Amino acid sequence: MDTSWIDLPTGHPEYVDGCMQFIAFAKQGLFEGKIRYPCKNCKVDKWFPVNDVERHIFFKGFYKSYRNWIFHGKGDMVQRMLGSDGGSTSEGSLGNKSGFVGRDNMGGLLRSAFSVNVPPNFPTFEAREDGEWYEEPVSYDTDVQYDDSTIEEDATYKKLLQASEEKLYEGCINFSKLSFLLHLFHLKCMHHWSIESFNMLLKLILDAFPQILDFPSSYYYSKKMIKDLGLGYEKIDACPNDCMLYWGEFLEKDKCHVCGKSRWKTTKGKKGDDVSDQGTNTCKKGVPAKVMRYFPLIPRLKRIYMSSETAENMRWHDTERLGEDDKKILRHPSDAIAWKAFDERYTDFALDPRSVRLGLASDGFNPYRLMNTTYSTWPVVLIPYNLPPWLCMKPSSFILSTFIPGKASPGNDIDVYLQPLVHELKLLWGGVEAFDAFDGVKFNLRAALLWTINDFPSYAMLSGLSTKGYNACPICMDSTPSDRFGNKICYCSYRKWLPADHPYRRQGVKFCEKFGTNELGEAPSRPSGTDILRQQEKVEYVYGKSKAPPKKRQRGHTDNNDVQDEIVFGTKRSIFFDLVYWEHNLLRHNLDVMHIEKNVSENHLGTLLSMDKSRDNRDDREALEAWTIKTHLWLSADHNGNEYMPSASYSMSREEKERFLNVLEKLKVPDGYGSNLSSCVNMKQRELINLKSHENHVLMQDILPVALRASNATKVIDLLARLSSFFKKLCSTSIDPDDLDGLQDGIVLTLCQLEMEFLPSFFTIMVHLLIHLVEEVKLGGPVQYR
Repeated sequence: MDTSWIDLPTGHPEYVDGCMQFIAFAKQGLFEGKIRYPCKNCKVDKWFPVNDVERHIFFKGFYKSYRNWIFHGKGDMVQRMLGSDGGSTSEGSLGNKSGFVGRDNMGGLLRSAFSVNVPPNFPTFEAREDGEWYEEPVSYDTDVQYDDSTIEEDATYKKLLQASEEKLYEGCINFSKLSFLLHLFHLKCMHHWSIESFNMLLKLILDAFPQILDFPSSYYYSKKMIKDLGLGYEKIDACPNDCMLYWGEFLEKDKCHVCGKSRWKTTKGKKGDDVSDQGTNTCKKGVPAKVMRYFPLIPRLKRIYMSSETAENMRWHDTERLGEDDKKILRHPSDAIAWKAFDERYTDFALDPRSVRLGLASDGFNPYRLMNTTYSTWPVVLIPYNLPPWLCMKPSSFILSTFIPGKASPGNDIDVYLQPLVHELKLLWGGVEAFDAFDGVKFNLRAALLWTINDFPSYAMLSGLSTKGYNACPICMDSTPSDRFGNKICYCSYRKWLPADHPYRRQGVKFCEKFGTNELGEAPSRPSGTDILRQQEKVEYVYGKSKAPPKKRQRGHTDNNDVQDEIVFGTKRSIFFDLVYWEHNLLRHNLDVMHIEKNVSENHLGTLLSMDKSRDNRDDREALEAWTIKTHLWLSADHNGNEYMPSASYSMSREEKERFLNVLEKLKVPDGYGSNLSSCVNMKQRELINLKSHENHVLMQDILPVALRASNATKVIDLLARLSSFFKKLCSTSIDPDDLDGLQDGIVLTLCQLEMEFLPSFFTIMVHLLIHLVEEVKLGGPVQYR
């Protein structure tokens, strides 16, 4: 049967004729006046009256992948051969004789979870013109051997299927026992219910509705019921000093092989306890001192492909791209240089669009409301970039990997906790068996890690590169333009990025250059992964907090007995270099644009309003004299002999500050755009307080230039407006690569002009990193994904 009409627009005459043929064919297998609905969203999972189906496919489109109409016609062949459609739908499971109608597609959920949509060895059928059926052979990759589901999995599926088809109580038409329990767990997570409150709610429900039979009476029994859906986590014991994990070959050890500390909590021994000696105290076995929660990656990637909808979405980067004329526009990481270079290098990986590209993000937070509690949790999250833009960055698409506990940041020892994840990534590079519900076949699932996403302190932890001191830039490394200005380290010399014949290079007296020297140097180039690996392999780093702190080395210090200090620019060998492809990735670690934007905004606001974070104070003015630059800003004395700081071009008087803050206080913004800025304005102290990252984001990109112009508050408005425009363009959701060179030239010129107005202390490492952001857009694509 010709189904090419499915690809035509909905108004096309051939499409209309094709729909009429399908409806006529489907009416041969009506069940209580209903048929399965073949729309692109429902994937023939739901049942509707035939008239509704006819209207919907005429105007909303036909499910394009459904060309072998095995779910329609004479007797619904798949249901007849399998015996059941596997659960309830939103219009009810028509094979369920109890008459239960559920509002949730629990049958679809279970079929996706256990990969029973269509068995991989199940034949497809095609209808001939004479109405007979013939079997179409299905071929698979014979080089890969696959195992069938186990007896335990079959038993678990049947148990959950029974719960999904069992009504919550007699007469209930909306919920099964399983769906109602999942809704309760969803509410618990969304609204942060405690276990005690959850238990009290269950008790109240069972007391108020005694007709609910055989329902879990506590959180414990509820969790036992739904844990069979899979995707749990593993508890892995860790050394309290972050030296090692009790995992793999060390699984049965009782003591850390690095620091010697016991695996178990130190307690006072009691009679009958199984204890081991640890100094004068006792360590009770079975109570680990530190536990990491690890969420295995491979089962979660397999689960993605067990759903036909998500399996189809994972092909978006390959099948749903725009035409050749629009492909050059950066809208997704797959449009950028790093993705394309990876595909060119590893062609076997790129040939299968189902191969997963991942990004890794990590940051610490305090899970308790009391911020003075000394506790920190570091989640590690993975982002699958195969998905389309509207799904890629939704939190529901993220894959939780690891929860690292502790009272402080794990620092460089974070690699200890990443060992299980890196082990799985190695396995995924070679490939693992998986089932593709969209195609109905088994395949070799592969995955690769493209890069990490983190703020600047975490950048150092994951990359093994220094982000402090004179060589704080992980891209410039030992060529970082830095110098000591008073008691601060500043990062200036942006004239290195100007053309060689630019006049600014020979006007050193106007810039933040020591002794006003001219600039003849060249901009440093981005180091390759091979260069960094070669340096980091020379580092001797021992994991754990029990080791002695390293001695600090003064800049310029040389010691013939310490060759490593002279040539190495790193703190450790990053664990990600264990991945064979990592050193060849063009962009391994991303600079967090929003974190940089927040710090640049604080620099500006603090200096303009003379707040605590001001980059212009008495010590900075004294340091100008030591550098012999900007003589008009040196400390001066009035006619009474009182010392004062001369006004700079960015200085604001008391009246100007009040006008500026008054504009912000009265500003009204659309709902959802930003928080109430008036609550951050302190008119009494003439400052802004409690600004979060998003407030700094909207201030920097939209509000700051407008508010300064409205209040006529400073002479550097044009400079700040150009900086604001830079962030606005950089954060666009679609970018023409031809515009990026102009954007880079613009930010270099803006930074040079900021050097002419502000003090060297203004140029922190965060301001310096602006010079590298455009290059990372070229490599990785739009900022929103990174």
